Amino acid sequence: MRSTKQIHQPIIDQCKNNCSKAQMQLYNLYCKTMFLVAYRYVKDRFVAEDVMQEAFIKAFKNIDKYKNEVAFGAWLKRIVINQSIDQLKKNKLELVSINEEVIAKTDEEDWSIGTTISIDGVVEVINSLKDKYRLVLTMYLLEGFDHQEISEILKITETTSRTHLLRGKRLLKEQLKNTCYATRY
Repeated sequence: MRSTKQIHQPIIDQCKNNCSKAQMQLYNLYCKTMFLVAYRYVKDRFVAEDVMQEAFIKAFKNIDKYKNEVAFGAWLKRIVINQSIDQLKKNKLELVSINEEVIAKTDEEDWSIGTTISIDGVVEVINSLKDKYRLVLTMYLLEGFDHQEISEILKITETTSRTHLLRGKRLLKEQLKNTCYATRY
């Protein structure tokens, strides 16, 4: 079975030649997925749509930089995430860098929260957290970025990324346990 990269390569090549029909095809192939990625970050449907549109424009302007080293969807997703974060920064999101605080490795002890909470429930709780924790948790847990990538994208130190992750996980765990206890009564 051919990979998606190979299947879409002729369309990508046409986009590199500025073919608007091919650009529309590529847009139609990826727009729903990229909208969901943007929405996960900006939490507003209209803003997510704008972010996605801007990301596609940026992708088409820079499509010559796409070299097939990763799947096109992964390359485009990174542009959408960066565009989402830029939008959040425009909205005065301040990621305060923490003074190289001591990070004690906490035991990931009891993460059992019961089976009553779905993945959507976990994502909902993540989305309710402060932006600095929500962004790092989303990028680390949902998108699979490491701390070096997160620090580059958010322009924070790796230590700050780790701190936000630890604190975010702690808050997530507390809220999930509270949600779990609340549903038992």
